[in-house]
Formats: sequence, structure tokens, C-alpha cells
Amino acid sequence: MTRLSEPTPLHLLPALRSHVWFASCSVVFQQALIERSRVVNLKPGDRLFSRGETDEALCCVLSGALKLGSFNPEDDTQVLSLYVEPYQWFGEIALIDRLPRAQDAVADTISSVLVAPRSLLEPWLNQNPDYWRDVARLACFKLRMMVMVMEDNATLPLEQQLARRLLMTATNFGMNYPMSFKRHLRLPQEYLARMMGVSRQTINRALRSLAEQNIIVVRYADIELVDIPALTMKAGPLKSSLINSLRAMGEAADQVVAREAAGPQTSGVS
Repeated sequence: MTRLSEPTPLHLLPALRSHVWFASCSVVFQQALIERSRVVNLKPGDRLFSRGETDEALCCVLSGALKLGSFNPEDDTQVLSLYVEPYQWFGEIALIDRLPRAQDAVADTISSVLVAPRSLLEPWLNQNPDYWRDVARLACFKLRMMVMVMEDNATLPLEQQLARRLLMTATNFGMNYPMSFKRHLRLPQEYLARMMGVSRQTINRALRSLAEQNIIVVRYADIELVDIPALTMKAGPLKSSLINSLRAMGEAADQVVAREAAGPQTSGVS
């Protein structure tokens, strides 16, 4: 495997701020994170990290897509937990608890990933401990998402679960900032089935049902959302705790943007 890395230019900041968690962090932490990161370029099939490794780092997809889960090339078994695209962050758990990686991260396409190694980021966080809370907020939001998905799997019909998953994918799990929808989801049906824990035939039937209602259009490796209001209605209301968490992040991001527009921020930290 060949992995090329290069320094992280600060001109990436505007794109990274399209993710509401990053946008809600103070400019001081945003810049410190960028300055301690590098860009890693991957080819399809390259591993960013493997289960059991201890190279803790906070990561963000800049281009392409990565599969997170368990992948065994010897018997071709795969358990896909998440399909991460720009500008989704991951890796915060290992950064916090220092335990080995619990998943594999494998490039699905030609990809670039922002990587902030623990060896560079942790000393700065320890010198400026208030910013550890920002890392914790990212982990807490994902925990809320995981609880919601577990409850959905236990209580909701598959078609409603699918509608929610499509909406979450279209909004980067609610993290697009400002809030917006991707109408074209370049997500293979096989991956969608694996993430939802059902067969490909089962997910195809559920997709076909939504297509027959003129809510989506299904093509090869592409799902077009043609009626987002109808899809939202099909998904049903989300948990209030999750909505409140997203709202709080959005408000914090608005405040960061307003402060930066008002003038340069002096931090006193380095």
C-alpha cells in the first residue's frame, strides 16, 4: 500500500466549516487542529488504519469515501458500520481513551483524509484543556445517533428506517452547515444493506417501494431524492435530544461565524 501525505493548508478551513461540529468549535481550536494535521492520499482498497492499531488520530474525509467496519480479505467477509464522505470526522474515541482502534478504515475510492495524530494534537489539548470538550461533543453526538439507530432497529418498520438513513446521509447525519440536502447519494445498495443489517434483496424491495411512491429514483450506485418533504414525513420525527444537540451546535457555529466576522480573535494559546 502506498500512502502519500502532505502538510495541511489553512485554505481548507472554509470547506471544513461546512461540518457543523467543526464550525461550532472556536477559531483557536480550528486553527490548532489544522496546523497539527497532514493530508493522507489513499487509493481504493488502501487502509487508513486497521482494527487493533494504536495510531490514534482525529480524521476527516476531504474527498472520496471510506468504509468503516470489519473487513477480512482472507474470506471476503465484511461488516460495514459507516460510509464516510466529505466532511465527516471520525477517530475521536481512540483519541480520547487511547485504546486500540475498534474498526478498519478502508478507502472505497481515490480519497484524501485529514489526519491529526495524537502525538501532535494531545499535547496542545492538554495545555489548553477547555478544548477537550469540543472533542467530547463530537463523541457525544455520535453516541446519541447510535442510540437512535438501535431504537429504530428495534421499533420501526424497515421502510421508515430506510427513510431516516437516507435523510441522515443526505444531511451528513445532520451535520451540514448551513443545513442543506444532497439530492444525489452515491451509495451502493449493497453498502446500504450492510449498514442496516439486512439482505440486499430486502433493501431493494424497500427502495423500490419508495421509488413507486415517487419519493426517490434509484440508479446504479446512485439514489436521487426527488421529494424530500415526503421522505421527511416517511421518516417521522427524530428524538428531541438529538434535535436539541444539533440545534445547540448550529447556534454555536453561528456565534463563531459572527465573532470572526466582527474582527480577528486573539487567543493567548499556542
